[in-house]
Amino acid sequence: DMQGKKIYQEKLFTEFLLSERVPKHNFYRQLKSVLDLKYLYKLTEPFYGVTGQKSIDPVVFFKLCLVGYLENIISDRKLIQHSSMRLDILFFIDYDLDDELPWHSTISRTRQLFPEDIFEEVFTNVLHMCIEKGMVSGHTQAIDSAPIKANASMDSLELKVPEEDLASHLQKIRHISAMDKEVPLRKSKENKASKEQQTISANKQELGAIKSRNKKWAKDQDQRQGAGNKGSKYTSNKTHYSPTDPDARISVKPGKARKLNYMSQLSVDTGHHVITDIWAYHADKRDNQYLQDIVGRLKPRLNRSGLLWHNCVADTGYSSGENYAFLEHINLQSFIPPHGTYKGGPDNFYHHRDQDHYVCPQGEIIPFKKVFHDYRTGTLKKEYRGTTHQCKDCPIKLRCLGKTAKEKKFSVTYYKAEYERNIKRVNSPQGSYMKGKRQSTVEPVFGTLTQFMGLRKINTIGIKQANKVMHLAAMAYNLKKYLKFTQKMSKTKAKALGL
Repeated sequence: DMQGKKIYQEKLFTEFLLSERVPKHNFYRQLKSVLDLKYLYKLTEPFYGVTGQKSIDPVVFFKLCLVGYLENIISDRKLIQHSSMRLDILFFIDYDLDDELPWHSTISRTRQLFPEDIFEEVFTNVLHMCIEKGMVSGHTQAIDSAPIKANASMDSLELKVPEEDLASHLQKIRHISAMDKEVPLRKSKENKASKEQQTISANKQELGAIKSRNKKWAKDQDQRQGAGNKGSKYTSNKTHYSPTDPDARISVKPGKARKLNYMSQLSVDTGHHVITDIWAYHADKRDNQYLQDIVGRLKPRLNRSGLLWHNCVADTGYSSGENYAFLEHINLQSFIPPHGTYKGGPDNFYHHRDQDHYVCPQGEIIPFKKVFHDYRTGTLKKEYRGTTHQCKDCPIKLRCLGKTAKEKKFSVTYYKAEYERNIKRVNSPQGSYMKGKRQSTVEPVFGTLTQFMGLRKINTIGIKQANKVMHLAAMAYNLKKYLKFTQKMSKTKAKALGL
């Protein structure tokens, strides 16, 4: 046997067809055969000028973006480098070996050029492909959220300036930690925040709370893990902003460091775990403030595809009387566990529903007085109030009223009935089934997006850009699911036919 020796000499001309080199079962070859994006030409026409340099083909742009998320590449620069080396990706985007790939800055400029609704429309079209293949049942949607790291550092946080003169303001209220008296650890190159974003909008009460938290924070700081860390100053969205990305917000998950984040809200169909809605929000609000917005997008989207949505499943973060009432009003069954603090009135008081009054343990009637708006929680409540003489000689007066109150007075959520109906559902056998569904449906999807599909961090600046990025990641996820599903189907068909 003679030893082989490969001699390399570069040929000037070769007969080379990409279509022959990319194997039949290659992922991108299969994706190319099912993904038709021709409608993008008409859709994006208004955003191109008539004269000037030819810009990137919108279909190529979207395909390259998808490749980024499918290959888990965050940087546009790396994406172009990576694609130029891969025959299957070149074949997918209809480029030949000697075609020059778009410049990486063209990708980011085009991402800014197309508005959010174009990305939403492409996402909806991909979802429609999944629906037509029978991958989406529609009746049960699980909703959840996760913070996604913004492209901005806590080190460059700046202090918000009060509308009045800073020095006189500081004498009035010390809400600033010692570390803030120095300049930020890293000065941002340019300040992208508007005047409004740089100004304190918190009221005296809120700043007072921050001030006392700051004192406590300084005291406890030495005992905390990572106390020696340069970033361990107490920061709040009310007093600080990021000049790099003013839309990012400081948020914290238990046991994790405070970071600048965006909030990603995600809805997943429980049938085959297809993503049915995704959106970027500010990370400093509670989940329950976003539920109605999510449902307002998702319900019409499912209805337009002929799907009927029945069950809305989410965790406690989405619980509020307003939300329960809203979902009932549009005929959706909620399976959202209430907060641990929820009580439908004081302990051992019986609520008489028809007369709408409470009966205390001693048999006294505490009547309904008025509906009011609780400014602290921003919710509607009902006040119930007894009289002084009812409570005067009561044997349990001290325990029931405390030392100062003369009569029994308490408030209960305006949406008590909606709460009770939801709690009954949550505690039913169907409710515990739904809880399992939620945990096994939406949580793994977030894991996949953040670990394997380029959502570790938002690589753009601003909430609109973050929203586009999230839509692209979700499209990539759904397309991967789609191909897996169709391959499975063709295998089972082949089996059935006895091939």
